[in-house]
Amino acid sequence: MRENGFRAEEIDTTKPHPARIYDYLLGGKDNYEVDRQAGEQLIAAAPEARIGVRANRAFLRRAVRHVVGTGVRQILDIGTGLPTSPNVHETALEVAPDIRVAYVDNDPIVHTHAGALLSAAGKTGIVLADLRDPRAILDDPDVHAVIDFDEPVALLLVAVIHFLTDADKPEEIIATLRDALAPGSHLILSHATGDFADRSGAAAVYSKATASMNLRTRTEIERFFDGFELIDPGVAQVPFWRPDTPPPPRSREIGFYGGVARKLT
Repeated sequence: MRENGFRAEEIDTTKPHPARIYDYLLGGKDNYEVDRQAGEQLIAAAPEARIGVRANRAFLRRAVRHVVGTGVRQILDIGTGLPTSPNVHETALEVAPDIRVAYVDNDPIVHTHAGALLSAAGKTGIVLADLRDPRAILDDPDVHAVIDFDEPVALLLVAVIHFLTDADKPEEIIATLRDALAPGSHLILSHATGDFADRSGAAAVYSKATASMNLRTRTEIERFFDGFELIDPGVAQVPFWRPDTPPPPRSREIGFYGGVARKLT
């Protein structure tokens, strides 16, 4: 894959970063003190936050296994965040040995960590790009080195769309990505919500980070699946999307919706 260059000063370690906060909540080590402080503030505002991100990660794994089980053999994971094992490609390889995965993120730190991890990972690649410019992602030669858009693709937008404001026009961004996908492609999407509790305090933590969090209702999140056919059980709280283990404690409070849908034509 092409090496995307960046300057050290482009990496801002003075503000919390959503990917590093997420890493901290998952128990990872690729974070800074400012991220750990933000993570603790998040837990104080939303006590189920650590359970929630782990439930979201478990949803991701179940969704990937399902989609690969339908025959999809390539994955475009946008907003991948810092590598956390088992990663998407590791999960997919449990089902099929011929999987190809292109990871995309706009954070140079994510790019560096993922690049080191994926150097021996086979048919995978990492691209430094921004979801706000979907056309650039679709046209990127490094994406095309992994993904054949004439064949079905699993598009992953997991815990990333809530970092787009309405002014970013997320529905148009998703539509641009959707229109580039072949029939039989799938969308796996999860999104934070305030439907189950007042999460204004949690959102306030992200307002001081490098990206704010924009909580949306189930109805608003369902619109992101326009042009796809949702599979059962539709858009659900992540612990209750086809669970394969008993739901964790406080599951009814977890502020993440998730869904998987298929593009028919």
